[in-house]
Amino acid sequence: MNTGRHTYFVLVVLLVLALALGPFLPNWQFLVTIALANGLAVLGMLILLRTGLLSFGQALYYCLGAYSVGALGHLLGTTDVLVLLAVGTAVSVIVAVVLGFLLANYRDLFFAMLTLAFSMILYGLLVNSAALGSTDGFNVLPPTILGRALGGGYGLYVVTCVVVFVAATAVHHYFSTPLGWLASAIHDNEIRVEYMGASVRNAVYVKYVIAAALTGAGGVLAAMATGHVSPGMAYWTTSGDFVFVAILAGTGNVIAPFLGSLVFELVRSEAQQYSPNTWQMTLGIVLLLIILFLPRGLWSLFTLRRRGA
Repeated sequence: MNTGRHTYFVLVVLLVLALALGPFLPNWQFLVTIALANGLAVLGMLILLRTGLLSFGQALYYCLGAYSVGALGHLLGTTDVLVLLAVGTAVSVIVAVVLGFLLANYRDLFFAMLTLAFSMILYGLLVNSAALGSTDGFNVLPPTILGRALGGGYGLYVVTCVVVFVAATAVHHYFSTPLGWLASAIHDNEIRVEYMGASVRNAVYVKYVIAAALTGAGGVLAAMATGHVSPGMAYWTTSGDFVFVAILAGTGNVIAPFLGSLVFELVRSEAQQYSPNTWQMTLGIVLLLIILFLPRGLWSLFTLRRRGA
């Protein structure tokens, strides 16, 4: 079985296991839902990192997706999860299409700082907007699907698992297309790619928009899971978490972002429970050890095992 088909098979198995085990682990449903939602944002980071781009502003789209949920609920009474996902993702894509015209021209530190600047602009606007709850944000209405309430945490958990499966499968397929193959080539040598007749700028532009769509969808799911949105979703620390998890997980496979996000949320949850006053230090130490002993990320564990076999 080749690597591509093996990944598709593993994704199907993981989806079946997640849906089957969910009802028996009610206390874990919320944590896993949040981890998978954030994993979508990290999946977008994976696309950018493979291209040699580091974004410190993905929280912009995470927040746009989340606030779309709140705005649609309070202004139009829309709570259908499918509509919210479509609109939240579309809002993120529209903004990325506009900003991408500028950002596609920059690389390295300039790209990273510009993305951070746009995210902080949104944060500043939300903090100073009394109509949107200012620094406190506001609650969102409980989600429904096809006119029926999702019913507890398992309903949203199922929706999140399915969305993650579709997104991971689509991105894995995308990496096998000519545009997807360009990522590593652009990372290694942009000039050579241009000599081959491919437009680096257009490729970067498309990848940036795809990453924004994934991050926006993650923000939608996170907002529905927590039932609340706030300007902190656009703050630089949120983007920092995505970057950190992307590095922690590695870029070897589309499953890696969700594995890294799940480990990150588990460690953070346990650290907060058993060390409430020093949980940040505990989290930092654990994650530092992982990075020191697995510099290529958690996914390198599976790569090394496959090579050893």
